[in-house]
Amino acid sequence: MWNNCLCTSGCFFVCFMSHQLRVLLGMQVFHLVGWLWTANWISALGQCVLAGAFASYYWLHSAKKVPTFPLLSAFTRTLFYHTGSLAFGAAIITIVQLIRACLAYLETKLKGAPNNKVAVYLLRCMQCFFYCLEKLLKFINKNAYIEIAVYGYNFCKAARTAFSLLLRNILRVAAVNSITGFILLLGRLLITGGVGMNYSE
Repeated sequence: MWNNCLCTSGCFFVCFMSHQLRVLLGMQVFHLVGWLWTANWISALGQCVLAGAFASYYWLHSAKKVPTFPLLSAFTRTLFYHTGSLAFGAAIITIVQLIRACLAYLETKLKGAPNNKVAVYLLRCMQCFFYCLEKLLKFINKNAYIEIAVYGYNFCKAARTAFSLLLRNILRVAAVNSITGFILLLGRLLITGGVGMNYSE
């Protein structure tokens, strides 16, 4: 298994053989993909469960029809009926994130070489493009998960419906997102300031 193993008082690792390096690299890529996919799926699950819980309250006009535990019922509904759609949406984001990780790895490899400034510049441009693409896909996916939770569509139909809905209401979406971002920023500042003042007393 090893190229060389010195066993005087114990075994000392020296190096891998070339085929073992390929296996090790494959295992690292496999674990990276698995970790990214799992993290994106868990995020998608949370977004879909919250959308389902809010929808079960919002679309019912009578308070008596609201489930006793809307979050729990939305969680079980999402797990039983929408796991595949969430996994497909998470896989799309994972592919973009994997491309970004490969580009970052290539950039670190090219940083030491002085004659590769053009290549580093192109890699940074590609990283910027894939960063923007990832943000756009996450935004569309979030709205697709809302469509999935409310109407029970599959991922492709939900993404298409969400995208057309966003395009028809682009000004409203921009206004709501900017106001929401500002309110969230105020909330973070108030919580941080309140904790800081409380701590100083």
